[in-house]
Amino acid sequence: MSLIQSFKLVLSPPHRAATPFLLAGSLVGLLGRATPWRVTRLLGNAGIAFTAFCLYFFRDPKRTPPPRADLVLASADGRVTSVALVTPPAALEMGHTPVWRVSTFLSVLNVHINRMPAAGEVTKIAYHAGKFLNASLDKASEHNERNELRLTLPDGRNIGVVQIAGLIARRILCFVDEGDHMEAGERFGLIRFGSRTDVYLPPGVEPLVVEGQTMVGGETVLATL
Repeated sequence: MSLIQSFKLVLSPPHRAATPFLLAGSLVGLLGRATPWRVTRLLGNAGIAFTAFCLYFFRDPKRTPPPRADLVLASADGRVTSVALVTPPAALEMGHTPVWRVSTFLSVLNVHINRMPAAGEVTKIAYHAGKFLNASLDKASEHNERNELRLTLPDGRNIGVVQIAGLIARRILCFVDEGDHMEAGERFGLIRFGSRTDVYLPPGVEPLVVEGQTMVGGETVLATL
């Protein structure tokens, strides 16, 4: 990534989901700095720092998906922590045959916007309350708070996408509903303050990524259909 691209990424405008946090942090910062007392001025400094952090965390850069309909794209920025054959979540009703799952861990420094891995229709959404284990652990897929989506492709095959909360994350946001038709790379949600995203590929489709690889949501190719 070039220096200019790095600056554009850092300075990307925040997603609208940041609005209440930015308003609260700015208000605390302004009121705290406007008072003569040391304690409140320190609180004001904390408010300013929190506002700056939220501007960075909620940044929403523009992404350009590859112009091919036969690709499965990364649903999130971050690092691949697991590439494994597993049974898809039962709630998504994708069968019992093991398929490839690519797990991407998002630190607080990553862009947290989740994007659709391919074009298709959202045919199932299942939310599960749960624990807040370290999202990089494999068992987080079953025990953590999570939101599961099934994306049905035009040819009838399915892709599963699961948003998983982590140690710091406490709020999963999903912007879509069942029946919505989505394009590859289109925004569908985010997870506040650290998380993980799993992508379950269709049967017979093998991943083109490896553990440790860095993902760019909406642009990195996970597999070909």
